[in-house]
Amino acid sequence: MLIVSEDSTSARNEATIVGHHVGESTEPPIEEQNEDEDFEGTGTSSSSGRYGPRKSSLALTPEDETFDSSQHKALMDIQYPTVLPPNPQLKALLMFPKVDGICDAFRKACEREHVEITHSKSKMEALDLLQSSNINDSYNLLIIDARNSKFLDAEDITRCVRHTSGYQFTTIIAVVKKSFFEKEQPQLIALLDAGVNRCIIGTSKEEICCTELRQILHSIVRPHNVMSTQQALYTALHRLKQVLIITDEIHRIQYANKSTERLLNMRLDEIISRPIQEILVSDVSTIMPQSKLNKEFDGILTVKRKGHDGTAMHVRIVPVACIGRTPTHFVFNFDEPGSQHDFIASLPQPKEAPRGSLHSIRRGSYDVRSVASDGLRRTSLAKLTSLPLEAPITKIVNLLSQIQESCSNDEAKLIDRVLEFLKREGLYSPQMKEIRPDDPIATDLIGALLTGPSIYSSRRSSNDSIIRVANRTSVVNPIKIKPNSQVEDLLETSLTWDFDIFKLEEITGQRPLYYLGLDMVRRFDMCATFNIDEDTFKRWLVVIEDNYHQQNSYHNSSHAADVMQATGAFINQLAKKDFVMDRMDEAIALIAAAAHDIDHPGRSSAFLCNSKSPLAVLYNDLTVLESHHAATMFKLTLGDDKINIFKNLDKESYKSARAVIIDMILATEMTRHFEHLAKFVSVFGSDVEARDVQMEDEGQVLIRRMLIKVADVSNPSRPQPYCVEWARRIAEEYFTQTDEEKSKGLPIVMPMFDRATCSIPKSQIGFIEYIIQDMMHAWNGFIDMPELITYMQYNYSQWKKFEEQGILTLADIKSKLTTLNPRKSSSK
Repeated sequence: MLIVSEDSTSARNEATIVGHHVGESTEPPIEEQNEDEDFEGTGTSSSSGRYGPRKSSLALTPEDETFDSSQHKALMDIQYPTVLPPNPQLKALLMFPKVDGICDAFRKACEREHVEITHSKSKMEALDLLQSSNINDSYNLLIIDARNSKFLDAEDITRCVRHTSGYQFTTIIAVVKKSFFEKEQPQLIALLDAGVNRCIIGTSKEEICCTELRQILHSIVRPHNVMSTQQALYTALHRLKQVLIITDEIHRIQYANKSTERLLNMRLDEIISRPIQEILVSDVSTIMPQSKLNKEFDGILTVKRKGHDGTAMHVRIVPVACIGRTPTHFVFNFDEPGSQHDFIASLPQPKEAPRGSLHSIRRGSYDVRSVASDGLRRTSLAKLTSLPLEAPITKIVNLLSQIQESCSNDEAKLIDRVLEFLKREGLYSPQMKEIRPDDPIATDLIGALLTGPSIYSSRRSSNDSIIRVANRTSVVNPIKIKPNSQVEDLLETSLTWDFDIFKLEEITGQRPLYYLGLDMVRRFDMCATFNIDEDTFKRWLVVIEDNYHQQNSYHNSSHAADVMQATGAFINQLAKKDFVMDRMDEAIALIAAAAHDIDHPGRSSAFLCNSKSPLAVLYNDLTVLESHHAATMFKLTLGDDKINIFKNLDKESYKSARAVIIDMILATEMTRHFEHLAKFVSVFGSDVEARDVQMEDEGQVLIRRMLIKVADVSNPSRPQPYCVEWARRIAEEYFTQTDEEKSKGLPIVMPMFDRATCSIPKSQIGFIEYIIQDMMHAWNGFIDMPELITYMQYNYSQWKKFEEQGILTLADIKSKLTTLNPRKSSSK
């Protein structure tokens, strides 16, 4: 129990009145007496009543209850098992700035009730105690002295406690002055909304405090233990692979587990509160009439999925009576089609005589290897056919397998070889060829982006240029970073596609990622998703931004903020298109976007490999930068508990989140661009109904990869002033790399990117033609954001005009930016 008190010299003269109990307790309030008198009693305790003392009826553990043969018989009749709530040694944290008579009274009351006590004098001290406590040191009760907000702000402390992992069900009591209840109710409502369970008037009378404490322990603390046990059950239900829905007595959905999203093709927030009749074709009132409300139903019903025809499914309906005998809830359990039983039944039955490659008539005997191979092929084909796959490559495999059934041995072997090629992972990887002989700039750019460092292995390298990157910890206090009205007004448009990231960069003093990131944290409720307080996210954003290199003209925190903003805009658009993406998926995508280029040295992976950088050596010249970005983000985040946004996730959730973040960051590597794009188009192209595939794990992976890839290179699809400014910045970074390669005798990765001779419009035209155009059309076909195509086509035409007008160099582009947007004229 935590007690927080004020140093009040008038406390001794104040009437020692306890009453006006507010919160969860069901006891009636104690009538107020003369303020100079003490109360004779404080109401009815939950441990005694008009029938005399009795044991609490709340079952805790078997040994905590006295044995009763009649109760034992009743327990023997229980049909369903129960999960017993915890019954730990109770511990209390007392928050009092200074020890006075009221604090001392509560301390003695705790000792009499065998409650262990820890005392704290400040908010920070209390929160440190809560956060540093281990499993055996957690606190069941927190008592805050709320008599003077100048010393302790009970509302603020309560909110912080509720955001601390493990203290969602901690009982919080606010000790107030008598005059507190004589004022209007807003202050009381504010405390209750913050999470206070009960407000009581402070008293220095030990007996009154003891009586109050006894009531609190029985009427609030013990029920909270039961609630915490229920949470364990809900967690188990939520992770259940079977679909589970719970309705109230009028068949309105109150709970649905995660698997329900996949079945109904709807988000949980679309499912909750919906009448079950909107999901089932049959009327539940006819299935379970009033005369059969207490009987279970077990049969086949038709389930309506969003965007699909009805599906016949096996459904069990179990009525549950929480109060009385009439059912108060109904549990619906759905067996999805395609279960293991259905799959086995769908497999082809063995035939009496083998044929084809199983049985060679010419050889007159069985080839054991051929028998095994053909048997596996038949089984694999049956499995493949039963899976909900519609990609073109799958259709090809199916057709070839069917043809193979009627082929000769030699023909079957040839088809086997074809099938082996089709199964290879690198099927979609492009083979580099000369892009456009008459455009060396485009060839340079696309070649450098789409090929790995191995093409430079024959060139000479040097140890003189080694990129040394070091993690930097921030000394900035996020609490002191406060947005002004100009920042807040700009962030109102943070989910629009024409959001001005350069203006945010300017008015925040080069801290766009912090402000944009905090806006996304709030918009997508990421604190609740990760079960952490906002300060942790603030500190994380500061550290992440500080580990971007602001001296880079392109790969700095402004680029990270731009990618995060695009990701937020895409997520917002997907929600409008009824795409199922839960809160965790949204939060993970935004985190990956914010950190996708962290600690970028402003040089390409090929440069690092050529210079034998420690990073290239560490990652074996493979996906060097992207691997470093992912590793750096997790190293920084996990290395400091104050910024560890993952600290309150359970083991499996963290493991899943980490895998997705790493996969998304690695997907930004351009060498596998065409592979990712081809796979996405093959699954979500015009010949495939995307909504049938998006629920599958592989489909989700492809969508997440494409989402961050498009966000990462979306510059050509932004409004023209932003497109031109980004082109200027990336060109400057490429020029700087070429300058260093020349000065240090390193292989030049992009020879045509020389600041004296390069045509920036030509590089952008080639980039749009070979990288952006197809990807934007594919993404727009899935997400339906026509502005992407509109801006891209306009910018493409403008780059061609710039080329014709001779606007080629950095100086030319800077001058053009002034006419496009005067504010950009001061850009670096």
